[in-house]
Amino acid sequence: MGRSGTPDRGDRVRFEETLIEGAYIIDVEPIEDERGFFARTYCVNEFSSRSLHTTFVQSNISYNRQRGTIRGMHYQEAPFEEVKIVSCTQGKLFDVIIDLRPTSTTYLKWISVVLSAANRRMLYIPEGCAHGFQTLENDTQVFYQMGSMHEPCVSRGIRWNDDRFHIEWPLKCEVISEKDTSYKDYQP
Repeated sequence: MGRSGTPDRGDRVRFEETLIEGAYIIDVEPIEDERGFFARTYCVNEFSSRSLHTTFVQSNISYNRQRGTIRGMHYQEAPFEEVKIVSCTQGKLFDVIIDLRPTSTTYLKWISVVLSAANRRMLYIPEGCAHGFQTLENDTQVFYQMGSMHEPCVSRGIRWNDDRFHIEWPLKCEVISEKDTSYKDYQP
């Protein structure tokens, strides 16, 4: 806080609601000078004031060599659903979430957000949503903050091109794992 009690630039993050209930695009407010900039990416007070998850127990990096790589659509079943904050630290990606919560007002809807090292945007993904992405540039790196531990016994996936959702991937699928291609269409 500034001396007047008002937030300084860079002392907060901005939250933009998405069309998926409980999902947010997070933008930083950089303080810039001749050296570059400084920006806050997380504040427990700002997250808790929106009733968002505030404890992150695991962080992961996904490095992707080739443009057009698809990873997803991944989720964990109850009681181990995952909250995620996803950002792109190198390159650029088309990030997608699907709401799989039957009690949600946005059940079975999906959204996409372009995340890049240049735009420094993050995506807050609530529990009960499937997540995946397609790289838009070679050498794209993704950083995940996870609200719960990875539990392989409840790790699930949906076919990336499931006709139920008609996800409009921007590029031809160039690379995808055997595991991701083996996922079936979503069955509620």
